[in-house]
Amino acid sequence: MPPAYIIANVEVRDAKTYERYRAGVPATVAQYGGEFMVRGGRWERLEGDEPKSRLVVLRFPSYERALAWYHSEEYQPLARLRQSASEGNLVIVEGAE
Repeated sequence: MPPAYIIANVEVRDAKTYERYRAGVPATVAQYGGEFMVRGGRWERLEGDEPKSRLVVLRFPSYERALAWYHSEEYQPLARLRQSASEGNLVIVEGAE
């Protein structure tokens, strides 16, 4: 079964609220077998449109586990917190086996 990746491209608007989100997320990711591959950090645009200020990549053991995490009762309150403090895009993609 191939892994899955959730990729977030986020512009933080309220740093204080977003920090509360960041503090709560790692435990929920680990609970579903996920791990952070990228969590902020340095980036440079090589082609295309300029990304938002923060890029995050999560890896999960499967597409199903990634979706279970995203829709979980543990994560959804945090998702609403993130949405109130930032704007951006989240996508899920199945990785190569």
